[in-house]
Amino acid sequence: MSVQKLNEMLQPLVEDLGYEFVGLEYNSNPKHSVLRIYIDHGKGVGIEDCERVSRETAALLDVKDPIKTHYNLEVSSPGLDRPLFTPAHFTEFSGQEVKVNLFAPQDGRRKFQGRILAVTDSTVTVDQDGIDVALEFNNIAKARLVPDYESILAGHRADK
Repeated sequence: MSVQKLNEMLQPLVEDLGYEFVGLEYNSNPKHSVLRIYIDHGKGVGIEDCERVSRETAALLDVKDPIKTHYNLEVSSPGLDRPLFTPAHFTEFSGQEVKVNLFAPQDGRRKFQGRILAVTDSTVTVDQDGIDVALEFNNIAKARLVPDYESILAGHRADK
């Protein structure tokens, strides 16, 4: 089953449970396939939240049986290096640094890292070493925020 079909099946369930469905990753491998679902909530996500979503998701997947091979189901918060799946995600985190891996090379490379400058329905523009690079969404294999650990630690120290 395609990732898009899994998204269409699982997003309503997660949202009905009161969580934001950030997205999912499905890594199919004959021996160790993994379906990883990312959820978020305004109050944060704890282990109990992940367990609840996991139980409900597992029940739906058992009934619908969209994945015919053995797989491991993981439910997680997006974390500090939050994955970005949609144009709306890139817009939400505009101005922040992101790592992007492409399916097909662009300008001789598949990996880009830079600040998100602009987002349209079909592209995201990042500042790659002082050069604005427009990346097509349909060519993005994976994208994650790059946490600013110095700012996080500075904020943590200021709280103490």
